[in-house]
Amino acid sequence: MIFNSRESQVRSYCRAFPAVFHRAVGSCLYDESGRRYIDFLAGAGTLNYGHNNPEIKKRVLEYLQSDGLIHGLDLHTRAKREFLEALEKFIFNPLGLDYKVQFPGPTGTNAVEAAMKLARKATGRAGIIAFTNGYHGMTAGSLAATGNTYHRQFPGGIWGNVRFMPFDGYFGPETDTSAYLEKFLDDPSSGVDKPAAVLLETVQGEGGVNVASFAWLARIEKLCRDRDILLIVDDIQAGCGRTGTFFSFTPAGITPDIVTLSKALGAVGLPLAVVLMRPHLDCWEPGEHNGTFRGNNLAFVAATEALRRYWSDDKLTRTVQHKSRRVRTRLRILTERCPQAEAVVRGRGLMVGLAFTQKPHLAKRVSQLAFEEGLVVETCGGHDHVLKFLPSLLTPDDLLDEGMDLLEQALHRAMEEKDAQISTLVAPEEMLDVHLDKEI
Repeated sequence: MIFNSRESQVRSYCRAFPAVFHRAVGSCLYDESGRRYIDFLAGAGTLNYGHNNPEIKKRVLEYLQSDGLIHGLDLHTRAKREFLEALEKFIFNPLGLDYKVQFPGPTGTNAVEAAMKLARKATGRAGIIAFTNGYHGMTAGSLAATGNTYHRQFPGGIWGNVRFMPFDGYFGPETDTSAYLEKFLDDPSSGVDKPAAVLLETVQGEGGVNVASFAWLARIEKLCRDRDILLIVDDIQAGCGRTGTFFSFTPAGITPDIVTLSKALGAVGLPLAVVLMRPHLDCWEPGEHNGTFRGNNLAFVAATEALRRYWSDDKLTRTVQHKSRRVRTRLRILTERCPQAEAVVRGRGLMVGLAFTQKPHLAKRVSQLAFEEGLVVETCGGHDHVLKFLPSLLTPDDLLDEGMDLLEQALHRAMEEKDAQISTLVAPEEMLDVHLDKEI
């Protein structure tokens, strides 16, 4: 196969979901044979409005047909103006936010790199505080703030000026980790210097769908304000409506100094990233941070249409809340029907996790079996022990239910396999002593 002979070994998703996909509509993928798969991956949270959303796609095609400018560096264009106007009208003004907008390179890691660089320039300090299980990208600067050892196993020691602190709940619900951070910052002998910024996700996606409480987020914001430390919220996966509201931090009542957005911002999978900053932080000199593809006008068009169509009222937020309850209820019923799996449901909005903390091997196996049943759902977490559900925000209820049915079948198959393994191992009495000492 040409993929094996020519494509780099670095590929990953195709290993977990071994099919050659050909079409995609709404919440479904279709392979070359025409087989349908329900998509609960949605481009790792990029396709919040579904594959080939007809209204957004129509606007993109009209723009292409009109010979609209596609690549424009950072030139002024009508497409960019309309995007900025829509962002101001439908997002900033209703929320009472005042942010300047920077267009870095077109992906999330570009936005995080720019945000960290800006924080350092604005404060004159080098340090960044990040959190356990955080994920912020795979380029050198953002990778320095990513916690997972697998991603960080790179020679050369390039991970300077980032200190990790425990995320909310890291030591269990009884421990307030914001107090832990406060102690380190206020102790002149802690070894942690005053940083330029604190960087966090309100819901950690790749880290395992770990949800920060609103109270913890408020304490972190106050801690930063009291010490003149900038607060950066990485809303690349949790933003653009994934948790219900456009920004995931809005229900917590906080206002970050800097926000990064990407993924679903491009609406139909077109690459687009932005850095939002309080106006007084916009201390860049012209061209001081740039990139050839920071003017993706086709993505501006798609993003503008999505903002106009889905964020002129609170209908989508209410839709996400309804669908979230539906998914979480089904998952809780599933855990009750299969208590031996010892799974726990967590998440916000349509960013939901089913965590197999006691039996981490189950998550990957359930994902594999679910794919065989026709459902695409990925794993995440430090031990790949969490099934992460990121369906399109517009997935019909009946398709959500069908996906949950397929997941239940996969989980039962995984548990039956385990039971069969145990039965096979212990059946012969003469083998009993040998296998009791092994992890089943």
